[in-house]
Amino acid sequence: MDEISTERVAELLEDGAAPTLVDIREPPAFRRGHIPGSLNVPFRQLPDRVAELADADHVVTVCPHGKSSVQAAKLIESYEGITDATVESMAGGLSEWDGEIESGADDAEPDEGPAAPF
Repeated sequence: MDEISTERVAELLEDGAAPTLVDIREPPAFRRGHIPGSLNVPFRQLPDRVAELADADHVVTVCPHGKSSVQAAKLIESYEGITDATVESMAGGLSEWDGEIESGADDAEPDEGPAAPF
């Protein structure tokens, strides 16, 4: 498992050779801001959802500071369905990212169901 710089990720996105970006933060944090095109797979769900990445050629894991994403990359790399893919962790995480950040459709709180009648 290797690390990839934020600059190299930005270059790959610009060149159209975008890796599959896996943002491992929880959904509320993801909605507040993420690299455009990222797939949100919270770390705690990764063991159950890693099969979704089986067709990827290049996977880059993303977290706030580049620490948890190292563990996520190791988990993805160890999955038997990931054979020839390059799996890397984005060094420095989102705290080092200087590129575009996309936020959720709106800043409203998630719908928790119907409002109380009073």
